Amino acid sequence: MSWHLADMFDAIARLVPDRLALIEGRTRRTWKDYEDRSARLATALKAIGIEPDSKVAIYGLNSIEFLEAQYAIFKARSVPINVNYRYIEDELAYLLHNSDAEAVFFDAHFGPRLAQIRNRLPSVKTFIRIDDCSGESLNGALDFETLIATHAPLPALNYDENDIYIVYTGGTTGMPKGVMYRHCDSAPGIAAWRLGADVEPTPEALLEMVEQMAAENRNPIVLPACPLMHGTGMWLGAISTHLFGGTVALMRKEKFDPHEMLDFTAREGISGLVIVGDAFARPLLAALRDAKASGRPYDLPALKFIYSSGAMFSSETKLGLLEFADVEIVDAMSSSEGGMGGSVLSRSTPPSETARFTFNSTTKVFDENDEEVKPGSGVIGMIANGGTVPVGYYKDPEKSAKTFRTIRGKRYAFPGDFAQVAEDGSLILLGRGSACINTGGEKVFPEEVEEVLKAHESVWDVLVVGVPDDRFGEQVVAVVAATAGYQIDEIALKTFAANRLAGYKLPRRFVIKEKIQRAANGKADYQWAKATAQAEVL
Repeated sequence: MSWHLADMFDAIARLVPDRLALIEGRTRRTWKDYEDRSARLATALKAIGIEPDSKVAIYGLNSIEFLEAQYAIFKARSVPINVNYRYIEDELAYLLHNSDAEAVFFDAHFGPRLAQIRNRLPSVKTFIRIDDCSGESLNGALDFETLIATHAPLPALNYDENDIYIVYTGGTTGMPKGVMYRHCDSAPGIAAWRLGADVEPTPEALLEMVEQMAAENRNPIVLPACPLMHGTGMWLGAISTHLFGGTVALMRKEKFDPHEMLDFTAREGISGLVIVGDAFARPLLAALRDAKASGRPYDLPALKFIYSSGAMFSSETKLGLLEFADVEIVDAMSSSEGGMGGSVLSRSTPPSETARFTFNSTTKVFDENDEEVKPGSGVIGMIANGGTVPVGYYKDPEKSAKTFRTIRGKRYAFPGDFAQVAEDGSLILLGRGSACINTGGEKVFPEEVEEVLKAHESVWDVLVVGVPDDRFGEQVVAVVAATAGYQIDEIALKTFAANRLAGYKLPRRFVIKEKIQRAANGKADYQWAKATAQAEVL
């Protein structure tokens, strides 16, 4: 056995062929079906000239076909490329060109957008259409189901666990970057999310666990509420679930509907949800409260855990969710460049402060001289992931050299997050350096201010940015959306924050908007917030 994801999935399909691997609406796929259909697609990919290390893009919403396409790409020993379905033409063309994609799986309703940039994609040989009942298409595109019906399954190749797996990340600034992992690094790293971040089992030990869990009917049924096109949904939601022989439940939706998701969770007996911080958790909590108030509360006895990563998940929201579900809440501190730590909360364990995490054993915080920050020192340093470290960024040696560095013989990834180390040794996350505000020489990390403002009952969502200021260089501005039924009282909100923040961190202006713009995965769109704030303030 190897840690190649196709090798692992093939072995799991042999172990638990009749267990469900995929659920979407009324469609069910057993592990046997999942492997067979993906193997047929892999043959089709080989037939159109896709070779080991060829790049194949997947441009679609969460669906069974999305995961079948990815499995097929793994089987062909080629490299899946995740595509942000929110991209418009220039961003989409850049990603497909930068990734050297030779084929593109796409949901039919994205066909017209692909048609507009087709002549800018000389490396793409083939487009493969996934039917989504939209009636749209793209001239010359092959049909997903026809390829499965007309090709025999591809026999297992000689999988190499050093094959590259790429996830594209947009980050907070700049064009998307392709983060490269080897399968032998990414697969055990993803498995560790469920085993504990410091546990690294062998493939054989993991398969024994899958078999035992199947015998005891404990394989997880997990719903990624966030998009598979991003690392949180794919890694925590899909791949980690499949590595334990579990079932991935999918909703093919472009917009998040908390009531629809809770109905689905109750109906299908979902055991785990994967979300991205408060952007998903707060609407979920509001839906649970609305349902209780209406006399029709959701019954969620099967729900055992909620995993979150990629955005702030406030303690108040976590505690609110625990009122409705007896679950374990895992808040993972991670990025596309690796995992650094986490916090775990349940009804039996006291909550930690928002943005306070337990270190992974391989995580460090280094100051500007590459010295470790001492607990309780108050020094701000940069977080370094020394666990599963990517190979680098695809076709970008300059950014790779800045992000992935060796310190005293150990290789680390520096995603760009700043932190302090508390006296008890816990990690206090401050935020991404690229979003840091410099006001009068003082550093203000937006997430710290956002956390405080969100604790006020009138604030539904908020992003904090820096706007140019003649006197201080930048002034702190909060772009705020009100909770339903409330209005933002700027004086009251500033007074509330003043009891919790140093004066220089307080927003000098509030810009009130009906809704805060975020990416599909719930991450903050600081570029939008900055432009919005500047339009109102300057």
